[in-house]
Amino acid sequence: MIYRSLTAVPPDFGPCAMTVGNFDGLHLGHQRILRRVIEMARAEGWRSAVLTFDPHPTKLVAPQNTPPLLTTPETRARLMEEMGIDEILIVPFDSQIAHLPPEDFAREILVNKLKSRAIFVGENFRFGFKAAGDTQLLEALGDKYSFETEIIPTVSCRGRKISSTEIRRAIGSGAVSQAWRMLGRPYALQGAVVPGAGIGSKQTVPTLNLETKDEVLPKTGVYVTRTHDLDTMRQWPSITNVGYRPTFNGHGLTIETYLLAPLDGETPAQIAVDLLHWVRDERKFDSPESLKSQILRDVARAQTFHRRLKKNQIAVIK
Repeated sequence: MIYRSLTAVPPDFGPCAMTVGNFDGLHLGHQRILRRVIEMARAEGWRSAVLTFDPHPTKLVAPQNTPPLLTTPETRARLMEEMGIDEILIVPFDSQIAHLPPEDFAREILVNKLKSRAIFVGENFRFGFKAAGDTQLLEALGDKYSFETEIIPTVSCRGRKISSTEIRRAIGSGAVSQAWRMLGRPYALQGAVVPGAGIGSKQTVPTLNLETKDEVLPKTGVYVTRTHDLDTMRQWPSITNVGYRPTFNGHGLTIETYLLAPLDGETPAQIAVDLLHWVRDERKFDSPESLKSQILRDVARAQTFHRRLKKNQIAVIK
């Protein structure tokens, strides 16, 4: 169940085990917290719940520091439901909530309104007016208001602490394989398929042209990808160019995806493009023929990657 405001929460809500935070990206660190929430809720016969905010709190308190988002609130909610969370509260972050002192936030919202019996948060959790509350205060308030507090250790990946900031950095530098490891799934660009300039179908290779509203975009370049039709179950191995088409003096960023398997049906209206692996920088070629030759070499690399990926997935299933 998804609630869009605290006033929408019914009087009989709870008792629950819950967590509070932004959860942008819902990466492996967030997933560890959610698994503990679900585990406790099921063991005690409670509901599992997540309290998150829209817009991101920094938009109100420090708009100059607001980060681009990896996921929309709707995407986060869907991923949480897929994990098994029962109740998701996407609460408008307004001046009233922003000015609640930490103890008032805990007492009025977490305890009285949501009837929290156990609260799970990460090591860097902050709450209340000017982020004055920390994990130590939350534990003290738990003793005062009779809820259990558990601080979940930060998750690391290959020596790096996983965070939404680190994932944004990885995507922005083209290290999409690293982002995949930290998210536990590939980072995807989503949006509508729109008409292109017609250059690909005439001079190089035909592509699907993606128009996206996603805030975090990868470094320009060529990527091994996997493309999904968001309206059907169809998916294809693919290779994608994110860039400005310098060979054709292009203007404006384009995201062009070449499918490595037959389309078999109508062109999709909405797609998601999973970014799997960096191939090369975008660069200007002397002619369309030279670019096409390079694209075919890129395609061969992408096909090899997908074969290995499929083989590894089969091995894991067995």
